[in-house]
Amino acid sequence: MLRCIQLAENGLGITYPNPLVGSVIVYENKIIGEGWHYQSGMPHAEVNAIASVKNQSLLKDATIYVSLEPCSHFGKTPPCANLIIEKGIKNIIIGSMDPNPKVAGNGIKLLKDHGSYVVERVLEKECNKLNKRFFTFFKKQRPYIILKWAESSDGFISPKAKIEKRPVWITNKKSRQLVHKWRAEESSILIGTNTAIEDNPSLTTRDWEGNSPIRLVIDKSLKIPIDANVFDFKARTIIITEVKKENEKNVIYELIDFSKNIATQIIELIYRYKIQSLIVEGGAKTLQTFIDKNLWDEARIIKGIPFFKEGTKAPFINGKICSESKIKQDTFKIILND
Repeated sequence: MLRCIQLAENGLGITYPNPLVGSVIVYENKIIGEGWHYQSGMPHAEVNAIASVKNQSLLKDATIYVSLEPCSHFGKTPPCANLIIEKGIKNIIIGSMDPNPKVAGNGIKLLKDHGSYVVERVLEKECNKLNKRFFTFFKKQRPYIILKWAESSDGFISPKAKIEKRPVWITNKKSRQLVHKWRAEESSILIGTNTAIEDNPSLTTRDWEGNSPIRLVIDKSLKIPIDANVFDFKARTIIITEVKKENEKNVIYELIDFSKNIATQIIELIYRYKIQSLIVEGGAKTLQTFIDKNLWDEARIIKGIPFFKEGTKAPFINGKICSESKIKQDTFKIILND
């Protein structure tokens, strides 16, 4: 099952809206086939694992391991549970149950109804963690929310004064590359008006190969200049505003009520778009809005070596420290909301 998880992680950032799934086929204690779900619309992990077995006659005496319950419905591809039955595989080991109402135990029931021996919930905690975005979306009806910021060694996310409308780099180049990798792994990213104007970020994955996330930008009065990087058409962009405006190419304008809680409305909006994960990248006011409503699952904080003395203080957050690491002089901390 650990191998299934390892395989599934190859699809991080490219299987959306489908979950990450890995599968391994074992015959007489040897792996004879394995596969994972590459991309939405392409064959699922079980299909790829079965197809990789050179001697198909061994399948009837083999055991298939899969990190997530095999699907039982027709979507862009046929049901995996049906294929397992057709191939005569009688032993099925499953990591976690699929929270999607279209599956939700039906895949297991179908296998058992056809005489299969099914073992459930093997390394369930690890398999659930693998699909934290997918599970949060279906169980909590909202995206998985990651708060992310960089702060100076003395706890500021920006200096008091800026000369140019561009980011003041707190972290090193390797750390910034990792941030682009994070972007490629998530479905959307959010910033506020001041960040869009003062830093003029692109919010794309320029330093990492992968899809750029959908950009969400809070702009109550449409103050952001039209030549700002968020309007460069390099990624789909949603402007959250109170001013009605026609959509333009891949820029969408969505209205919310700024007299009510902003974070809650944004999350409801994102859920309507079926977006499964969100990076809240700032600035301080935007981050604090989500912290105040306890609308976050994970915080990723990078501390660099610059010393600002004064400026905009980094948010304060309570949670369980999951991991700490370093890239050169930069320190990374991941905090989970327990």
